[in-house]
Amino acid sequence: MRPKKHETTGSGDLFRARLDQIINLKHELAQLAGKVDWDWIDGEIAPLYSDNGRPGVETRFVIGLLLLKHIYGLSDEGVCERWVYDPYFQYFTGEEFFQHVFPHERSDLSHWRKRLGDKLELLLAESLRIAHESGALRSNDLKRVTVDTTVQPKAIAFPTDAKLLHAAIKGLNRMASKHGVRLRQSYLRIAKRAAMMAGRYAHAKQFKRHHRQLRLLRTRLGRLIRDIRRKIAGQGDIEAAFEVLLTRASQIRSQQQRQRGWKLYSFHAPEVECIGKGKASAPYEFGVKASIVTTNARAPGGQFVLHATALPGSPYDGHTLRAVIQATERLTGCAIERAYVDKGYRGHGAENPRRVFISGQKRGVFGTIKRELRRRSAIEPVIGHMKAEGHLGRCYLKGRAGDAANTVLSAAGFNFRRILAWLRMLLRLILIAMTRAFTLPSALIPAC
Repeated sequence: MRPKKHETTGSGDLFRARLDQIINLKHELAQLAGKVDWDWIDGEIAPLYSDNGRPGVETRFVIGLLLLKHIYGLSDEGVCERWVYDPYFQYFTGEEFFQHVFPHERSDLSHWRKRLGDKLELLLAESLRIAHESGALRSNDLKRVTVDTTVQPKAIAFPTDAKLLHAAIKGLNRMASKHGVRLRQSYLRIAKRAAMMAGRYAHAKQFKRHHRQLRLLRTRLGRLIRDIRRKIAGQGDIEAAFEVLLTRASQIRSQQQRQRGWKLYSFHAPEVECIGKGKASAPYEFGVKASIVTTNARAPGGQFVLHATALPGSPYDGHTLRAVIQATERLTGCAIERAYVDKGYRGHGAENPRRVFISGQKRGVFGTIKRELRRRSAIEPVIGHMKAEGHLGRCYLKGRAGDAANTVLSAAGFNFRRILAWLRMLLRLILIAMTRAFTLPSALIPAC
């Protein structure tokens, strides 16, 4: 059922303290709470709920928690813990009185992320609207953009053969224990030692011994797969429960290091892809490719992210440019006049190729275009801040839906950090102006 609308009484309470009497209402987080259009967000997500059932958690509460999490780079558990003792967090999520206990479950954040899905782009659009309304972003800044791709790594261990085989053995044993399947032998103790010794032999460059341990792990995993298939034969419900894990285990057992085609890099996250970006520090990264669009010129409040999306399947950068530009125009409501990209976008299929400029291009590059093309590399520190201060550097959410949600929320969190810095600077300038207004006349009065 649709969540109830947030309502405040405006009255005092003898035993509870009002938040607006505790906090500084000129604080940037308190000002931001008044600028967000909570009613518009609530109306946009209303179609996701039915008319029956128990009312959901208030929209402002959960959306506020999601924004605070990505603004300050916290985990789900961390933002819930900080909410209890931070009155500014409580005020931002719509509370009227100071609360001493977290009123909901942490898992509500996960349920809301799954329910919102594509609607999470509303938060990115709202961040751009607030930036434009507060003067941190101008309309002309939306017409010339920089587009680039990066890798959003997944929270997995580095996928060596020994680790994958060991993880498959452990995963099958957990599932067998859960469903009461009695195995002939678990091989847990043998697999743990073999995986450990394989890593040591590889580090010592003793590759014959290393491959011997890998063969041992593959043999034990094959025995485990066949034993489980024999034990669950004819039991339809248990066979259905084991089917996915047995398929993953068989894939891990059969794949080779340099084979072509699809490979499995994580037993618990099969959507992970191996992406090579040509970096000396990290030749290969494991996660999903993400596309980021920023303003080319520096707006008064800094560079803002105009669009962010995950690109599963690791497509060629140039093949994604048309869709990314169209999605950015739809999100901002402003036509893009020029787009600046790197050499990975050669051979792109944009609608107006004459308005796409590639780094290193000489023909047609002069004057303003030449200066703007030099600013193309300014997108790199934006991506760096999204990874270091946000959650783009490591995705802990499950599945491809989690990758997409984390990309959009990281971009929205970056924009709101820019807005908070802009509001903080405006407050500082106002205080400086007031101080000068009160101090200058007194300095002109002659001393007696």
